[in-house]
Amino acid sequence: MRFGLLGPLEVTRAGHPVGLGPAKQRLLLATLLSRPSETVPAAVLEAALWGEDPPVSAPANLRTYVRGLRCALGDGGPWEGMPRTRGGYLLRVGPGRRDVDLFEAAAARGRRALTLGDSALACEELAGGLGLWRGAVLEGLPLPDVLARWASGVEERRCLAEEDYGQALLAEGRFPEAVALMRRLVGRHPLRQRAWGHLMLGLHRAGDVAEALETYRRAREVLVRETGLEPGSELRRLHEEVLGRSPLPAPVPAPAPAVPRQLPVVTNDFVGREAALAVLDSCPGRQDGSPATAAVTAVSGMAGVGKTALVLHWAHRAAGRFPDGQLHVNLRGYDEEGALPAADALQVFIEALGVPRSRIPPGVQARTGLYRSLLASRRVLVVLDNARDSAHVRPLLPGAGHSVVVVTSRERLQGLVTAEGARPLPLDVLTERESTGLLARRLGPRVEAEPAATAEIVAATGRLPLALAVVAARMAGHPSFPLRAFAEELRPAGALLDALEDGDARRVLSWSCHALTEEAARLFRLLGLHPGPDLTADAAAALAGCPERPVRPLLRELSRLHLLTEQAPGRYLFHDLLRTYAAELVRTVEPPRERRAARERLYDHYLHRAHAAAVLLQPQWPAVTPVAPLPSHGGGHAQDAGAALAWFTAEHQVLLRTVSQAAGHGFGTYSWQLAWALTAYLAPHGLWQDQRTVQETALAAAERTGDPVGQAMACRLLARADSRLGNPEAAEDRLRRALGLYAELGDATGQAQTLHNYVELCHMAGRPAEALRHGREALRLHRLAGNHDGEARTLNAIGWLYAVQGDHGRAIEHCSQALDRQRRAGDRNGQAATLDSLGFAYHHLARYDRAVASYDEAVALFRASADRYHEAETLARLGDTLTATGDTARAEEVWLRAAAIFDTLRDPEAGAVRERIARLREGGPGREG
Repeated sequence: MRFGLLGPLEVTRAGHPVGLGPAKQRLLLATLLSRPSETVPAAVLEAALWGEDPPVSAPANLRTYVRGLRCALGDGGPWEGMPRTRGGYLLRVGPGRRDVDLFEAAAARGRRALTLGDSALACEELAGGLGLWRGAVLEGLPLPDVLARWASGVEERRCLAEEDYGQALLAEGRFPEAVALMRRLVGRHPLRQRAWGHLMLGLHRAGDVAEALETYRRAREVLVRETGLEPGSELRRLHEEVLGRSPLPAPVPAPAPAVPRQLPVVTNDFVGREAALAVLDSCPGRQDGSPATAAVTAVSGMAGVGKTALVLHWAHRAAGRFPDGQLHVNLRGYDEEGALPAADALQVFIEALGVPRSRIPPGVQARTGLYRSLLASRRVLVVLDNARDSAHVRPLLPGAGHSVVVVTSRERLQGLVTAEGARPLPLDVLTERESTGLLARRLGPRVEAEPAATAEIVAATGRLPLALAVVAARMAGHPSFPLRAFAEELRPAGALLDALEDGDARRVLSWSCHALTEEAARLFRLLGLHPGPDLTADAAAALAGCPERPVRPLLRELSRLHLLTEQAPGRYLFHDLLRTYAAELVRTVEPPRERRAARERLYDHYLHRAHAAAVLLQPQWPAVTPVAPLPSHGGGHAQDAGAALAWFTAEHQVLLRTVSQAAGHGFGTYSWQLAWALTAYLAPHGLWQDQRTVQETALAAAERTGDPVGQAMACRLLARADSRLGNPEAAEDRLRRALGLYAELGDATGQAQTLHNYVELCHMAGRPAEALRHGREALRLHRLAGNHDGEARTLNAIGWLYAVQGDHGRAIEHCSQALDRQRRAGDRNGQAATLDSLGFAYHHLARYDRAVASYDEAVALFRASADRYHEAETLARLGDTLTATGDTARAEEVWLRAAAIFDTLRDPEAGAVRERIARLREGGPGREG
């Protein structure tokens, strides 16, 4: 199969044309052919087919066109030359299958022959290559920017090949052919001085001196009119050669081209950014005279992150790479007075390149053409600072040539990346080391003298360069003040924004907000109500009180302007300074009633999703009845335990903050009920400190609202956390209070659950008889309430008590009853706990095979229910049994797994497990059975 792009798009198979289908399908093929055997991201393909703002249906429609194209190229059957790859599609194209490859190979061979002085071979190769052209590149297709730019580069290489061919024809003495070829070329591209020179030389050597001189006159007229510059030295030399046979006077020599040096002065306190500087240092830029397209790098980031400082520091460092000068303009993309129009920026650049103002044409298009012509043969660094968006930048991009462009913007400039092939360089805040270094540059030894205060200041500024610079200037102005005084000043919420008044931070941030649509600006304000640290589209929709679908483009808008950061797919993060600014805006712009309604929608969203996920993870737990849900526009709840676990894993840090925030804003019921739901994730993961924190908050919230159910629930769950964290006295106080509250409520199940927790507490405190008494009472209450799941779990607890007291027969009896009930009910976590108890009992009866089997099944069930803490406990006991059987190799392996889990949970039990491993390696038993 062969692909033709040098003219109308065509594909042939065995010499016969292949039908390519509708225009968009042909555009898809053309885009893939422009990047052969390379994965083209789906976003690039969508932009090529539908522009920078593709419809929602674009992904589905793209798949349809892909199927159609595969069918066409596969002659109606399956074709594997266009596989789906990660993130996009790839078109496999073998060597020499594109006509553009054949042309460029022939052009390269012709150029090489010309360089070696073999003009006859050069003519043969170049004629063959140029003979492949059937018209303009992809003629007849409506080319999007991404293809138009590629086509322009191919056309530039055609022009170079034609000029080479003209030179070879002249060397061969084939003057009429050279003249005809060059007439056609200057007709298409009248600013190509090399072509004008070949045309003059061909006419001169053919003896037509008058026409040669007239050609120079026309060339000079075009160049002066279009660029404001006289012809270059080579064209003037040819003119003088012709004048050797003519009485006409020589023209006045043109001045040397201007070399602009427009980079602003920079400060000497720049620090860090090694990775970003390395990216800029690697900017492509050919210096060997071969065809090239200007390289573009798009540096983006939030206001104050140091984009301009980085680029100017690098630009001064790299200035020597650009002998023809450096251009710089502040495009004022987010200035309150408005952005600098592209036409004005072009005028500044064109004047700097030596064109008198009187010769600069009006209009953006004309100025862009002149600007690109001026840069075509130069190597210039162009710094476009503070651009508003991709459209703002495009007229200022050079065309073909060897220049390098660096753009800075608060916008991601995805359009430039997609259509112009710009390299994205997103800039984040400084690292802690870089932040400390910046302060040290400004404050000297004071930083080293107060490391703790310095670290606190760095944390308070969020490592944002603007914030660090303003705070450092304030500290430098008070050299006798200790740094800890400034650290204390920055501690209160919102203090940073106030501290940055000298740096006009609010005004700088407001410029970004002024660039937003009205809907996105409202969403930005409402996001100031979110507790953080990050959020998803459905949470944003809950705040906005609308469906998720219209919120997604608003989040993309905020992300493009770096008012939010999409830190992971679908998860958005605020910088602390922006969060503070959004919170300030929502307080001053949105009425109290709307703020309260938005908070309620958010808490309702999190509560009902967390409640549904908790029931999926722990279906045997007696569930609280949540507050009635508000009308919801968001997505659905998790549908299975795996999805519930994934949701909790992603959201638990948000939920911890939401419990606290809801309590603080008068939504006590949401607070304690959400804390209950969180237990389904926190307890199995051994996150006892987090559990204690949220249950303390929940208890206080329930007390403020006078809710006895919430108080009893929080007391019970708080007691278990206290017990696990080594505070049994506090735990017992909580359990007594919970028992009293449940008794007043007449809640037998609540009393039984609390007594079950009492069993664990008494066992850990070495009070086995009391533990057994509480267990039997819990069993009675569960049976009274008809709670069969609770009954089974309590039977296991009693069985465990018998086992640790040495009554292994009764232990196995109770645990077997429990396991039978749990298997019938499908209680995976309950089965795991009971199997662990059975394994312990069998171990002490020296029935090691039964013990290992019980432990292995328990480990698998704990893992399946994501109960990491108890999985590690069981692994540790399994290792003891394996050691007793003499299987020390497997014992060490399971202990290593247990230690790794305890490490992940930051549980001190990891140390005890490692001690067993050490003893095992020394040749002794890991632990006494």
